[in-house]
Parts: sequence; structure tokens; C-alpha cells
Amino acid sequence: MFTAEHPETFEEAQSRLTLFYSRVAAYAAIVLVLAGVGLDQAFYPDEAVKFGIARVLVSVLIGLFMLSFRTDFGSKRLKSLTYIWVLFPQIMIAWMIYYTDGESSVYFVGLALAISAIGVFLPLTYFPVACFIIFTVGAYITACVMRSGGVENWSQLLGQSLFLVFYGIVAIIVSIYGDRWRKHSHQLGVKVYRQAQDLAQSNKALVAMQGELLQREKMAAVGTLAAGLLHELGNPVNYSLMAVSLAAQKRPEKLPLDVDENLADAKEGLLRIQSIINDLKTFAYEKRGDAALQRFALQKVVGSALRLTGHELKGIQVEVDIPIDTEVQGDESAITSVFINLLSNAASAVHKAGREAPSISIRQETRAKRVHIFVRDNGVGISPALRARVFDPFFTTRDLGVGLGLGLSVSHGIVSRHGGTMTVDSEEGGWTEFRFDLPVPNELVYPVDVPVVT
Repeated sequence: MFTAEHPETFEEAQSRLTLFYSRVAAYAAIVLVLAGVGLDQAFYPDEAVKFGIARVLVSVLIGLFMLSFRTDFGSKRLKSLTYIWVLFPQIMIAWMIYYTDGESSVYFVGLALAISAIGVFLPLTYFPVACFIIFTVGAYITACVMRSGGVENWSQLLGQSLFLVFYGIVAIIVSIYGDRWRKHSHQLGVKVYRQAQDLAQSNKALVAMQGELLQREKMAAVGTLAAGLLHELGNPVNYSLMAVSLAAQKRPEKLPLDVDENLADAKEGLLRIQSIINDLKTFAYEKRGDAALQRFALQKVVGSALRLTGHELKGIQVEVDIPIDTEVQGDESAITSVFINLLSNAASAVHKAGREAPSISIRQETRAKRVHIFVRDNGVGISPALRARVFDPFFTTRDLGVGLGLGLSVSHGIVSRHGGTMTVDSEEGGWTEFRFDLPVPNELVYPVDVPVVT
């Protein structure tokens, strides 16, 4: 049967069909065999009692075989037992022909009906059907030849034997095309099952995407509000910074000496706030089209990302090996988001690993007019099975509700838009390293009209 886990194989489907139709055919055979008592009484009343006993015996045997299908023994030998019980009516009819008129016996019709039924009702392949036909024709000829009076009309025997063969040919053709139809039907069923599974996965992804889009709308509204707040915060910070600077310059000599240190600390704090505000402005005001293409220092972007993820990087040693003169060209805001995502993921992996010396390193190499960036951590690593899926949308190893699994997917898309590639290498339980490349100034291939879709 098709289940939520996997579809059934063709062999399983055949076994299920054989069990069902074997039971149906067995019921039909029992009914027809017992109903033949009326034929015995009509055509051969002298043999009616003997034939009636034979009919009951055959019906009981078929019933016992049918009951065996419910046992482990019978279920494991379903086909073999079916091949056996379908011979019982033929043996009985051949025996009746032997005791009556041979080739002139009316029971010949019963053999023809059995051949028709075996090809139409049972889901058998052509080989067992052919064997059944050969057995039936052989039993008929043997019954006619071995009877006490022998064969009285050889032409009739030959004609009726050919008639049985013709019936058999039809049964074989039906079995061949029936088997092909069952295989085709099963293939269609498997295809529909897989399409239904894909559709279910797509629906699940769409539901998740709908929630993400709603969240993006909320974040866009918050971003608009934040942009205004950043502007409002910038002014008082600038005033305060100016006041502190002036106070440091015009400090009266009678004030304690530690006032200089306090003023310096206040100035440093205000400068840090000002730097964070500038970073948030760069990240919040996303540019589009040609306005997004600009030349900027890579170290500046990394510094902004480090400050914006500072709360996640607490307790982690971060080493940055990027020369101050390294410049790239592209969307500064988008590249900042790539670093933020990589640093956030690295921090999560490092905290989860519980290292004595947690660390993250960022370095770069310039090759073939491309700047290659390497972000490496000594966290829990990524298993080979999951490594191939890290860039898939909605794939995440974090706890439910912590992330939607879009960060790396979006980052991969951003790097691709800059004409680069993003890859990952890892050792499970040891480390993880993400690598991507960006163009040096004036070497960018950037499809600005393509939206960020991964």
C-alpha cells in the first residue's frame, strides 16, 4: 500500500492483487462447483451422488486453501498455493469426463470456462497461465483416451482440444496485456504519489515563505522607524561628543586629574555609539541598481559586521587578517549582511561546541582579479549529509523558532549576484569554513535587474 513513508513496490502490489483476486476466484469457484449439482442431476442422474460428493470435497479443499492465506505459511506462499487450488476444479471435471461420455461429455464446457476465468480474473503472468492451459488440455485428452470405452470420435476430440487451445491463447494474450497494464498503472501510481509528496513539500515551503514575507513586511516597517530613530539619535550623540571634546580642551586646572580619564571614557563611548549608528545606517539604507555599485574597503565592512554581532561574539576570539588597503566593488549593505550571517552562524556553532579556546578567523586572498574571503570557526562542524543542503532555502540546524534557514540561502544569492561562488568545507566535530569571492573594483559582473531570489 502507498503510505506516508514510501510507495509500495510492484511486487508488493502484485502480491496484494493476487490475494484479493484469488479470494474472489475461490469464492466463485466454490459457488460454481456446488451449483453444478444441477447439471449432474439433469445430464447424468445415475452419477449425481458420486459427483456431488466430489464437488463437496473439491469445495472444501478450495476453502482450506483460502483459509491458509490468513496464516504466515499461506501469506508467504500465496502464488504457489493459488497455482495449486485452481487445478482442483479441472481435475474434478476431467474425472467426470472420464466417467461419462468422454469427448462428447457436456462437462467439456466447464474446462473452457475455467481457462477463460484464469486469464481474466487472476493477475497472473503468461507463463503460469500457459502451464495451466497445457495441464487442462492434457487432462481432457487423458480423460477421453483412458476411459473404458476409449475415444469414439477422434475428430470431435481434436476439434474440442483445439477449441480449448484457442481459449488458452486468448487467456495468454489477456494475461500479457493485463500484466503490462498493471505495471503501467503502478508506475503512474508511484508518479502521482511522488508528485503529491513534492506538492506537500512545496505547500509547506510556501507556508513558511508566507510567514517569512509577513515577517519581512514587519521588519521593513521597523526599518523605516529605525531609520528615523537613527537620524534622531545621531544629532544628540554628535552634540554630546562635541561637548565632551570642548570640556576636555577647556578643563579647569583645579578639577581632579581623573576627570581627564572620565572625559576620555565618555568620548570613547560616544564614538562607539556614533560608529554603531553609522553601521546601522549603512545596513538599513539598502541601495538599488547602479547606486548599489560602489568601491569600499573590505576591512570596513568586516568591522561593521563585527560590531553588529558583538553580543553574539562575546567570549570568542576573532582574528581578522585583511589588509587595510583591500578594496572590493559591489553592494556594501548586502555584503555586510553576508558577513553578519556568517559570523552569527559561526558564533552559534562555536558556543554549541563549548571549546576552551573558541575562535573565528577571517582572512582573504587576491587571485585573478577576485578577492577570496575565508570565514572559519572551530565549532561543531557540519556532517557530510547536511553539507550539501546548507544553502537550501528553509534548511536550518538551529532549534525550532530560532531561525527560518534563509540566511545562507540569501547570502549565496548575494554572492552569485556579484559574479562569485560560495562554498563550505567542514570536519564534523572540528571546524567549518565558508569561502566566497568578490570582484576587485571595475571588474564586477552584476545583473542589477535580477532580484535576490534563491
